[in-house]
Amino acid sequence: MTFIERMWAYITLGAMGIVWEEASPLIGGLAAHDRNLRLTSVILAVALGTWGASMLLYLVGRSRGRWLRKRWPRFRKLILRSVALVRRHPWRASLAVRFAYGLRLPLPLACGVARVPLLVYSIGSAASCVVWSLAFSVLGWALGRTTETLIGHVRQWEPVIGAALILSMIVGFVVLRRRHVAERTAKVLDPDPSSANKLPG
Repeated sequence: MTFIERMWAYITLGAMGIVWEEASPLIGGLAAHDRNLRLTSVILAVALGTWGASMLLYLVGRSRGRWLRKRWPRFRKLILRSVALVRRHPWRASLAVRFAYGLRLPLPLACGVARVPLLVYSIGSAASCVVWSLAFSVLGWALGRTTETLIGHVRQWEPVIGAALILSMIVGFVVLRRRHVAERTAKVLDPDPSSANKLPG
């Protein structure tokens, strides 16, 4: 790959991390294993891209929280529950930004609506994005190594593997939504069952 192609790949992986979710660092890890990209650069690009997106969502929630609840009333209950949770556990909520399956979009918005201090959210979400990117990029690299061992050089199989990963992410997302993962994640973040009575309507 040329320098421009590599830079474009890093930018794409980082910018699309919030949309592709785990597929972005996994594909980046595969490309790093095949020596098209550098693994450390993939980790940093994905972490920076997802952190930037989470900061943007935080700022939207902080400045337009009331408008969001009016604009999308079906998300009002979820946002209000997330806000109540965030106010009780600001550090835990900030650290869970990339690992809260089902709450990855509402949680940063709720942190903004709940007025979590900018410094707390910035540090917590940055740590979350770095750890998440590191874990899945290394997993993608390891998957490339295993694939190479099983079926030979991974370069010719990258499009197929990438498409399969993206498809599996979409299927997984649909299954998780049907099982109400958002509420289960909220229970994990806030294990105190008595706090459910304190949630705003």
